[in-house]
Parts: sequence; structure tokens; C-alpha cells
Amino acid sequence: MTNWNIQNTLEWIQGYLERKRDENPRLSAQWLLSEVTGLSRIELYTHFDKPLSVDERERLRGFVERRGSGEPLQYITGEVGFRHITIKVRPGVLIPRPETEVLVSEALACLPKEKSCDRDLDSNASLAKETQDQQGELLVDGIADEQPEQRVLVADICTGSGCIACSVAHEYPSAEVIATDIAPEAVALATANVEKLGLSDRVTVLESDLGQAISDELLNHFDLVISNPPYIPQAVLQELPSEVANFEPHLALAGGQDGLDVFRALLLWTYDALRCGGTFAVELHETRLELADQLAKDAGFTFTRIALDLAGRPRILLATK
Repeated sequence: MTNWNIQNTLEWIQGYLERKRDENPRLSAQWLLSEVTGLSRIELYTHFDKPLSVDERERLRGFVERRGSGEPLQYITGEVGFRHITIKVRPGVLIPRPETEVLVSEALACLPKEKSCDRDLDSNASLAKETQDQQGELLVDGIADEQPEQRVLVADICTGSGCIACSVAHEYPSAEVIATDIAPEAVALATANVEKLGLSDRVTVLESDLGQAISDELLNHFDLVISNPPYIPQAVLQELPSEVANFEPHLALAGGQDGLDVFRALLLWTYDALRCGGTFAVELHETRLELADQLAKDAGFTFTRIALDLAGRPRILLATK
């Protein structure tokens, strides 16, 4: 009878996933075993002789079967680390990636340290925050603030899991964030992440086609519009790994023939939404940054910069109004 301790179990999972052609069976085995036992990957190796309980083995069996079918680890464990926070993930919503962490870093560097421009909003508050009533109608509520001049207004379009909106709010306490997504399942997940991280007072999630649900009263007041839109060109979409193509939502990936369909639709709204000196930060396919740069200039942005991802590939466009 097999001794189902951590060492034997780890070796068995690795062998099983190798036969299923997992790209990194050892890492997958460690990740799944850590999730089930509550031990870190390092702790697994200091507890090799620890036996698994019957419940742990049953739970692990389901995890291993799912991974063997190619399902992403993040969907199996239900969460992923993103910058300085942990985000819930679930099937039907795009899994956050390291490239998007770079997008957040570049965007945060563009936010002002102090406010120098006045906003012509309601006299009771210098900022406005979007909310929805039960009928789905948008309301504009003033945000009380002891130091309103220090607040910045951010829109996160195509928010998905809410990883960008939550990271910006978590790392930049002066930010008020409006996050939008067209997919109801993404809105539900982003809302759950906002609540889990205790950011509901500064992050509002709206179901919206890009920025359409954001009140016109907020146009020309945003300091930052940030987005990780669907951007995979049609030809590249056919070459995606099965783990992505078979499990992650097509809606969050497909960017049209050249990958810039959503970017084009978002560009003009973003220009109107930003205040003078505000920044548009967007993640795009590595082959489309030069074209996107020219489109941004044609739309009226006066200063643009292309930033590289962690692999040194063109990935992020920063455009200033």
C-alpha cells in the first residue's frame, strides 16, 4: 500500500502531469500540493514525511485531474498574487499576468504627487463617484474629503478581475477608481475582490461597454485612464496555447483583425475623459505598439511613450493629453 506522504505524493503528481504533457509538472505539483496542505512550497520539502489526510487526498485528486485536462492552475486554486495583493480568479474571467503588473507600475509613476488643477464639480465635493441604483441608472455622489485637492480620479476600463483597479487603489491611497467591464461575470468577480480587499470606499465597479456608463459630468476630470483591453490579433489568436484558448474567455482576448479594435473604440472616449496633463496607459500586443502610438497622436495626444514588459518586448503605451 502506497504511503501517501508529501514526498511520495509530490513525485506521483509530477509523473502524472508529465504524462499529460504539463509544461512544468514539478511546479504544478508543488502548487497543487501547497494549496491542499496549506504549506508553502519550501515547507513541503521540510515536511516530506507528513502523511496526507483522506480529505486532503480527495481534494487533491480533483485538482490533479483538472490540471491534467489543461485547466490553468489559477482557476483550480481560485486566486493569484498580483503585485502587493492577492486576487480571486474564476473561470470566465481573464487571469492576471505579469505584463499587467508592469502596466500598473508604469501608470502609477504617471500619477501626480500633488494636485495642481482644480476640478469644476459640485461645490460640495471636488470629485464624483459613479454608483448604480437598483434600476441601473447612474447617480453621481460627491465624495467627502478633508483634502480634496490631493485626490486623483482613475478609470480602469475592461477591468476583468479588478486586479488593476484594486492595485491602483491599494498602492495609491489618494486614488478614487471607477472600474468597468462589459461581462457580468467579470463585474461580479471584480466587485468581490474590491470588497475582499476593503477598497469599496474608493473603488466602484460598473457593468459597461468601455466608458459608456460613466457619467459625462466626469469627462475632462480623470487623471488616469488605464486599460488591459482584448488585444490579441486574429492571426495570433489561432496560435495561443491550449491552456489559454480552451479555458480563458475569448471576449477578453480577441482584439479583432489587427488587435486594435477595442483600443480604437476606447481612444477617443479616453481623450475626452482625461484632464489636461492626464495619462492614458494601455497594454497591447507587442507587434502593435508603433501603430497604436501613431493612432494616439492622431487622436490628439501630444506626448507618447512605449514601455517594455519583463521580457523586453514592447507592451505598454503611455499617452499624455
